[in-house]
Amino acid sequence: MVFYNYILKCFVLIDLKTNKITHQDVGQMDMYVRMYDELKKSKDDNPTIGILLCSETDEDIARYSILKGNEQLFASKYKLYLPTEEELRAEIENQKTIYNLQQQEKNTSENNK
Repeated sequence: MVFYNYILKCFVLIDLKTNKITHQDVGQMDMYVRMYDELKKSKDDNPTIGILLCSETDEDIARYSILKGNEQLFASKYKLYLPTEEELRAEIENQKTIYNLQQQEKNTSENNK
């Protein structure tokens, strides 16, 4: 998903993964961030932000993967506007619950045919 945050003046790319985060996921998001910075970002925009939301995380990959080696992202500058880690985890758990309920309903409906 791609959003433009007019307060931060930047693109925000969000990738939802149903599996555990991998190095490939981080590399893919890095590519997307680089592409948006090169092809879509105007000179007045701030650097693109990439957010990976996964159903399961690998703490080391999540904590030590820095997209683009991007020193100009200034996480403290954006901290007031981005959701907290706890809020993101709660949303992932909520979406997993919804997905599981939908799958159960689908399986029940198929079994009743």
